[in-house]
Amino acid sequence: MIKILIVDDEMPIANLIRMNLTRQGYACTCAFDGQQAADLLERNGYDLVLLDIMLPKFDGYDLMAYIRPMGVPVIFLTAKTDVEDRVKGLKLGAEDYITKPFEIVELLARIEVVLRRYNKGQGVLQVDDVVIDLDARDVIQNGQHIELTRKEFDLLVLFCQNPNTALFRETLFERIWETDYIGETRTLDSHVQRLRRKLNWADKIKTVHKIGYRLDIQV
Repeated sequence: MIKILIVDDEMPIANLIRMNLTRQGYACTCAFDGQQAADLLERNGYDLVLLDIMLPKFDGYDLMAYIRPMGVPVIFLTAKTDVEDRVKGLKLGAEDYITKPFEIVELLARIEVVLRRYNKGQGVLQVDDVVIDLDARDVIQNGQHIELTRKEFDLLVLFCQNPNTALFRETLFERIWETDYIGETRTLDSHVQRLRRKLNWADKIKTVHKIGYRLDIQV
């Protein structure tokens, strides 16, 4: 299981991140200051660190210098939006730099990219009666192979990575089609309808009025 250390002195934010990542099958630990994080890193092995910059005891930049020799990838999560801070963080060796506020769906995507870069991807995602092989881009439901198009597969993965969460049409469109949302929903809606039909998930992929869609499952 992939182990992630979340370092943020804002406890509600850290716990929210932990809750969402735990739903995706990650093993998460929180630290709320630089010293606590250093102690945890000394005692335990982690596959990824999500690191705030403005921390008590010593800041994220100092902690980054401590982590770097360990070879553990780091993603900065911070309210510091200046280009100078971003450049400093990346030059110190961070794999990515995300400014607050951010959407959990974006954080999950960036985590996946970094883990793949380090050959630590999740590989398989199981939700309800569906098993998704992320590397082979294969979907099995109750022992049967389900034929999906590329966009249908990407849409399914996005839903399954964000269970019981209302996803805006804009977010879905921009993530799957990788282009700006211009208010046209027929393409997205038709893909959702086909996905419902192929998986018999009409009762699970719910339309959220004036927002988008939500995958309702028991977790």
